[in-house]
Amino acid sequence: MMSEFKNVTVIKEANVYFDGKVTSRTILFDGGCRKTLGIMLPGEYEFNTAAPELMEILSGELDLLLPGKNEWQAVAGGDSFDVPGNSLFRLRVKSLTDYCCSFIS
Repeated sequence: MMSEFKNVTVIKEANVYFDGKVTSRTILFDGGCRKTLGIMLPGEYEFNTAAPELMEILSGELDLLLPGKNEWQAVAGGDSFDVPGNSLFRLRVKSLTDYCCSFIS
């Protein structure tokens, strides 16, 4: 995992979800690549995707239920997972979780 991004544009306005329990900032790269850097507080969340996503968990612990799966998967800092486009996935965040989401085009 990269520890920093260089030569990027940061959108100042925060993306705020679930009454402020999930927040992120959008990072834009030359060439059109987009990522978000965010924090999730403990809780249960359901997200919809438009494009496929790569979620990197920088720190924290959560359980993940991907589309089409019946069993929750434990995920912790240093892990990553792919989410298909046009889908729904669920998270049970157990501790403060720092993440980076890359949108795959």
